[in-house]
Amino acid sequence: MENLKLIVLMNNLIIVSKIEQVGVDIGEPDCKLIDPYLVTKDNTIEPLFIDFTNQKTFMIHSDKIFTITDPNSSITDKYNLINKK
Repeated sequence: MENLKLIVLMNNLIIVSKIEQVGVDIGEPDCKLIDPYLVTKDNTIEPLFIDFTNQKTFMIHSDKIFTITDPNSSITDKYNLINKK
């Protein structure tokens, strides 16, 4: 299982997601976000692009990422509660 990470994008959006780096051609997105959720200002989480798609994986260019870190236990618990399988 992929590790859960907190991803801060260059545009200041914060996402909690499982993430994989993938090998691709130059110029193609090189990070796969799996089951990503947007972290809101009030520390709730909501599915990324919920109003637009049912897709559960998204590709992103690593140059759009400011930093990747481990989420705190509150965010991890919320994520795990939503993603029980």
